[in-house]
This record gives sequence, C-alpha cells and structure tokens, in this order.
Amino acid sequence: MKKLIHKSEDRGHADHGWLNARHSFSFASYFDKNHLQFGALRVLNDDIITPSMGFGAHPHDNMEIVTIPLSGSIKHRDNTGTEEVIKTGDVQIMSAGTGIIHSEFNASHAEKLNLLQIWVFPKVEDIKPRYEQKTFDVLERSNKFQIVVSPNKEEGGVWINQDSWFSLGAFDKDAATSYTVHQPGNGVYFFLISGSATIAGETLNHRDAIGISDFENADITFGEGSELLAIEVPMTV
Repeated sequence: MKKLIHKSEDRGHADHGWLNARHSFSFASYFDKNHLQFGALRVLNDDIITPSMGFGAHPHDNMEIVTIPLSGSIKHRDNTGTEEVIKTGDVQIMSAGTGIIHSEFNASHAEKLNLLQIWVFPKVEDIKPRYEQKTFDVLERSNKFQIVVSPNKEEGGVWINQDSWFSLGAFDKDAATSYTVHQPGNGVYFFLISGSATIAGETLNHRDAIGISDFENADITFGEGSELLAIEVPMTV
C-alpha cells in the first residue's frame, strides 16, 4: 500500500476577494511539483464564492469536470444550450471533450457558495461535449458510501468518461466502514469534508486528504460525525 497525505493547511490558497480558493493540486498561480495530480485526478478545488459572483464564460477541452456544491447553489450556463441551477445535494458532470465554453455563478444574492470542483483526465479524448446533473437522496449515504459518479450507468451515479468512481458518505461518531476498489490497479483519494477519521491507519481532520494506491481494501473509522468523499481513479493516464 502506498500513501500520500495532504494536510488541509498545505493546500494552495488564493484569495481574490470574491473567491477564496483552496487547491489540493497545482492550479492557476499555485504550483507545487509534489502536488501535481493523483493518477487521473488532476484538480480538486475547494471554493468559497461571494453572493452573485463567479466565473465568466471560459473554455475547457478533454477533461471530465465534476462539481459538488457543499452549501449554496450554482448557476451554470454553457454553449451546448444548457442552463441549470446546481443545488446542495446535486452532483454535476461536464465532459468537455472537443471543447466547451461555460460560466458558473453563485445563484444567491445573499448567501456564500461553497463548492468542490474536481477534474479527471478522460478515458477517451475528443468526445462530443456533454452535461449531466442529478439530485441524490443524502439519507442514502448515512453510515455508508453512496456512488455519485460512475462509468456504469446502472450504479446510479452520473456517468463519467473514465474508469473512475466518486462516493460520498456521512458517518456517525465511532462508525466504521471499509472501501474496496472497483477496478484493480485504481487508487483512491479520500477527502475529508468534515469531522475526523482514521483511514488505513492515518488520522485525518477537517479538509485533510489521503491518496492510497496499490491496495484492494482500506479500513476506515470515524472519531466524530463526518462527511467523506472518495475519488477512485486509474493511477496511469
């Protein structure tokens, strides 16, 4: 088993006034040669956006882009004609493929927005750009993992153009679980959204993360009520 520990305070940080961003991996003006990516996982940004502000129209290509609002809601618009509001409890994926232009703004005029935006390298390049969004029943992740992103549509998550699975779980104090990889050779990047947990013998607190590879199963225990995101990705791209 190989482990890569990322403490919350070691993430890149950019405060633009309207945007307070934390970067788990090198992004924009933040560069750390030791934090470039984890397998096919390229970006994990933890953004807080002030009311009515956001990112104007900008392009992407050949990237699978997953957006998870933790609090608040996002107004999304892109040049495929899609215009949606992504609320807490929703998960959105955008396959940029051959190229897409989109914008994202805090849909509220009064409340801050906190979102995770995650980029994964695609399995197949230059596909037709696509968008998908789904509302999940958060009660279905109580003391267990709920798949929210999957390459297999029958598993209930939004579809991703990669052999990658995203799972969310909300766990009570003293709860215990384990994570088994869906595909041999994949690694998993565990991002602790809140609370505390011990994963594969390593203690994590609020917004800490651990990437684990060369394993099949990892034991997890929780020291207090916690929310955990597991991002499983191929380790070679």
